[in-house]
Amino acid sequence: MKTIRILIALACIGIWLVASGLGGPTFGTISEVSSNDRSTFLPASSESTKAAKKAEEFTDSSQVPAIVVASADQQFADKDVADLAIVAERLKEIEGVDEVVGPIPSHDSKAVEYITLINAESVNTVDVANQIRSVIADDSDSVFGAENVKSLEFHLTGPAGFAADLSEAFSGIDSMLLLVTLSVVFVILILVYRSILLPILVLLTAMAGLCGAIIAIYYLAKWDVIALNGMSQGIASILVIGATTDYSLLLVARHKEELHTNKSVFDAMKKAVRGSFSAITASALTVVLALLCLLASDLESNSSLGPIAAIGITFAWAAALTMLPALLYLFGRAAYWPSEVRYQGEVATSGEDEHGVWWKISNWVGHRPRAVWLCTLVLLAVGAAWLPTLKADGLANSEWVIGNTDSKMGQRLLNEHFDAGSGSPTTIVVSQGKADEVLRVVKGIDGVATATLTSSSGAPAGVAPMDEPAKVVNGDVLMQATLEVEADSTEAEDIVTQIRDQVRSIDDSALVGGTTATAIDTNDSARRDLQVIIPLVLVVVLVILMVLLRAVLLPILLIVATVVSFGTAMGVSALVFNHVFKFDGADPSVPLYGFVFLVALGIDYTIFLMARARQNTPSMGTRKAVLHSLAVTGGVITSAGIVLAATFAALAVVPLVMMAQTAFIVAFGVLVDTLIVRTLLIPGLVLDIGPNVWWPFRKKAEAISASHQVADGARW
Repeated sequence: MKTIRILIALACIGIWLVASGLGGPTFGTISEVSSNDRSTFLPASSESTKAAKKAEEFTDSSQVPAIVVASADQQFADKDVADLAIVAERLKEIEGVDEVVGPIPSHDSKAVEYITLINAESVNTVDVANQIRSVIADDSDSVFGAENVKSLEFHLTGPAGFAADLSEAFSGIDSMLLLVTLSVVFVILILVYRSILLPILVLLTAMAGLCGAIIAIYYLAKWDVIALNGMSQGIASILVIGATTDYSLLLVARHKEELHTNKSVFDAMKKAVRGSFSAITASALTVVLALLCLLASDLESNSSLGPIAAIGITFAWAAALTMLPALLYLFGRAAYWPSEVRYQGEVATSGEDEHGVWWKISNWVGHRPRAVWLCTLVLLAVGAAWLPTLKADGLANSEWVIGNTDSKMGQRLLNEHFDAGSGSPTTIVVSQGKADEVLRVVKGIDGVATATLTSSSGAPAGVAPMDEPAKVVNGDVLMQATLEVEADSTEAEDIVTQIRDQVRSIDDSALVGGTTATAIDTNDSARRDLQVIIPLVLVVVLVILMVLLRAVLLPILLIVATVVSFGTAMGVSALVFNHVFKFDGADPSVPLYGFVFLVALGIDYTIFLMARARQNTPSMGTRKAVLHSLAVTGGVITSAGIVLAATFAALAVVPLVMMAQTAFIVAFGVLVDTLIVRTLLIPGLVLDIGPNVWWPFRKKAEAISASHQVADGARW
């Protein structure tokens, strides 16, 4: 019988090792099925998406502008501008470049720009952008012959430049994130377990779960079932490692208890799996269902993150309940080396130290529960009071990457010397009969530098619409408006909103698109997601808690506590973002990500705590069950919270504002939920209310046997 068990354990481990062997190489190729273009995340029903499709009908290909800006510390003479024309010739030689307009001198003659149009249908925009940077990185003074110009420097900006910088920020995300995350988790696990081998077994389990998840995610993205981007890719990796480690901590804690009271290693493992299975499964199911609520998002980046993250949690659950038990069974008590876990007999205390720190905290909370939860609530409310100061109205493309990037420096030069919106025009598709009137109105809007119609030759027809016949497609014409401000600024969004309002008053079938319009539609969809998904997640989690705890009042209280915890995390985050990191703002999706992850993951610890209390209530009574649960789960839950906070904090190594903000919100929020809400607020509140928290099933929950009361009374 023992031989069969060993073979089954080896087979289980073998399956996961095969998954690891297949999933490992997939990390290097997953970027091939990943896209970081914000425009692809919008639904087909958005106005900017419709406008983009209509605009493609007026050109032979889908073109992405790359803006090259050259500046000097003195004015360009006519000869200098003529000499710099060689740059345009070199740019035209790059495969995938359809057209180069320039050099175009600025009004102050201290800069020139080249509008380079990349054929996005035939080539990779980022690859071409990098080739452009290679061309302009040469010694400008000697190569381009601008002999009278000193300190000549070139920068690439515009949509292609931003895309290249974003791609560079995501490059190496897998290896860098994994290295940082695994290192941090390994150190924490060594401190928690005081063992060398056990952390290795846990991390092997986490990596196996991650590799399995990566394989599934890769093929779903390859088959166009989901839209994968660098953000969701990084979050999925963090989630799998963090969740697998959390579930492993719970299983190992139960396993250690059982080893004290069971001489047989197999019996100890069987009881450990059986005892922790319901809590781990309930936790994983809650997270999966909460994440799948993101499917209700209008943004494909959000709606695809739901199933991607849910797949990761599913593999984390499967690995923690199959591979880790097999490893622990094969290694036995040696898994805890150099610590010793000895068999103490069937009447052993399961390793509970009633004089430990968590028993002291439990007794302290039980002494004055009302004062504890009221003071805790006030403290949380103070942090939440700063929530209105969170600036989550959108972030300019140039501000997405942390640091002084090439595209950011180029955008500054555009702002200083040109109409900042040049190279990223607002496109307007209107009916031919109303084109002249629309053109006149658009030109009169404050903030619009120029507005032109696309000519029959496919080029801008000039300021006057009659300079050359406009190109007509299915009764529509295409107009391009250049803004005086940078296309991804909040000022530009206000201008484009005015354009949309005034154009529709003339032609209600008109469509307004472009970089700014895409940002507007993205932000509007993100705000809509907040209003739809947050209530949906709360309802889903509430129903799960009601089923799990077999009560109505307690789950409602737990949801309220979770919302308060989220408010505190966001309020403190607003203070840190505004006054410490001094971020210009936040993407509207950041609060949504923070909410979903904090509620889905934070409720885990509440489930671990209250599920144990619910299990012991019939034998101990509500008060003793809650205090006992707080004491015996305090160590493992706190360890799990610290591990999860550390894994999410690792996201900050990716030089993206959105990643850094999400990392801080979730890491800080998990610590607040673990150390304050789960330790003080919830136990204090439940103890203050008493058995009524199990309403309307109080009598069933409090079905205490007399024998257990006597035994527990002596113990407490």
